[in-house]
This record gives sequence, C-alpha cells and structure tokens, in this order.
Amino acid sequence: MSLLSIQAPCAVVMIRPHRFHPNPETSADNAFQCAQPASDGTATDAIAEAARDEVTEAAQRLRDTGVQVHVFDDFGERSTPDSVFPNNWFSTHPGGHVALYPMYSGNRRRERRTDVIEMLKSEYRVQDVIDFSGLEYDGLFLEGTGAMVLDHVARVAYTARSRRADPVALERFCTHFNFEPMCFDTAGSDGQPIYHTNVMMSVATDFALIGLDVICDAARREEIQRRLAQTGRTVIGLENAQIDNFAGNAIELTGREGRVLALSQRALDSLSLRQRRLIERSAQLLPLDVPTIEMAGGSVRCMLAGIHLSKRN
Repeated sequence: MSLLSIQAPCAVVMIRPHRFHPNPETSADNAFQCAQPASDGTATDAIAEAARDEVTEAAQRLRDTGVQVHVFDDFGERSTPDSVFPNNWFSTHPGGHVALYPMYSGNRRRERRTDVIEMLKSEYRVQDVIDFSGLEYDGLFLEGTGAMVLDHVARVAYTARSRRADPVALERFCTHFNFEPMCFDTAGSDGQPIYHTNVMMSVATDFALIGLDVICDAARREEIQRRLAQTGRTVIGLENAQIDNFAGNAIELTGREGRVLALSQRALDSLSLRQRRLIERSAQLLPLDVPTIEMAGGSVRCMLAGIHLSKRN
C-alpha cells in the first residue's frame, strides 16, 4: 500500500475549545445536534472541560499514528461555540491554494482566524488564499468540506443541497478550484435535508462511505454510486441509523505506516463486521472518543481540517 495519497493528507488543523457548548444558532437545521444544556454553570463548565479533553486526547491518538497535528486553542473570548469544527471555514488544496468560506450562522463567522492561515503560510507552500466569505453579505453560504465532500482524484464536489450549501457559491468554488459540482437532495431520518454532506458521505482513496438511501432522486443516487465505482473505489452503503451515529463523518489520513480512517468510537460501533473488513483492506480504523463534541451535531471529520499543501523545506 502506497503511503502517498492525494485524498488522504498527512497533516491536520484542530481547534481545542475552552467554552464549548451546542450552538443555539445552528440547531434549527442540524438534526444531529443535542438540545442546549441547562444554564447551570457547573454543568456548562463540565461540558466545556470534557470537550477540551476530547480534543487533546484525539490529537495525541492521531500523532501516535504519525499524522502531524497543529492544535490551536480557542479560549472563547468571541463566543464561538462551534470552533472545534474548523473544516467548515477553510480548506487547503494541492498546488498551494487555500479557500475561506461564507458561513451561515453569525457566530460561526467569528471562527475564521488569521493565525491559522499565517501558520499555513509559514510552514507550508501557500500560493494564494481565495476568500469567498464576502458572499455572506449576499446571503450565499458554502460551509467548506462540511457542505462539500471532495474527490480530489476525480475532481468532483459532492454536495447535498441545504441552506449551508448555496449552488451559486458552489459554482464559484468549483470554477476556481477545477471541481465538477454534483448536487443532490437528501432527506434524513427526520425527513429534512441533511445539513452537511460530510455527515452522510466520506470519500477515501480506495473506498467511499455513503448513505445512498438518504439521496431523494433514484436516478441521481445511481449516478453518484456509478461515479464513485468508476474511480475504482468500493462503495460501502450506510444505513440511516449508521448515519445518525456519524458513521459517514470520517476522514482518511496518512500516517507513518499507511492510511488510517479517523472516525468516532460511536461511528465505529455502528459499522458491521463486513463494513469494517472492507475499510481495513486499505486503511487502519482509528476510533476517537468524542461523545461530548458530538452533542454539537458534528463528529471526527468535522474536527479535522486536512492540510493538502507541500511542506516548506
């Protein structure tokens, strides 16, 4: 198994939150999110401490496999309850490109940090930073690699339509970064559109996890399955209950001994033995225990912003 894969970066950015809590501004369309906990100070502090510790432990588990992890602390001065999910506000791309994204919720727009971008420029070869965040003023949103699941090999941006994935913003991204947009409508367990594509789909080097049944249009469903298979990937279908347990919210990374699939312990527990064996043909399963962070409606994939940039010498 080759250690190199354009799909599986060997470095990530993580944000360690110090005042984490489920975001009331995002609960309306995020069926995966738990209710806001009672405003008891002790309980709130305990939740924040648990989330902080989960990030610390997850970062160490990733480092143990050889993945390089850049951790930034968020001390909460600007009220950013979802800062633990940095993959929504920026992405990186081979050739030295960085994109900044327009965010739907007002308090999520405060998550963008210049120190993260400056670190990328200092440690990696960055040619340009393309800032789409101004589209927020036009009511157009595209929440990064939450809204899009990118096939870096076939250059396809799989995108579930939602208020967080506007087709105009998607078209601008795809035109600039040379991706083909492939949009589709979804209906989750509650009958509502899935808020982010990356909770029902993950594209790895040799396989793809996807909740085919949540794709509303049968012809589109078959087309997406065919496109994935044409790239030589094994298509691993996920049931609705597995999606609800974040089995689709996984990311393939490259460690020192090969590729790993980072996902939550809850997600791994929902996978069948057959599904695990299909994954393990090409990637080691790496479960991370993040139950507190999952209260906010995202899981391991959302926590990791992959770095698809070349290191400076």
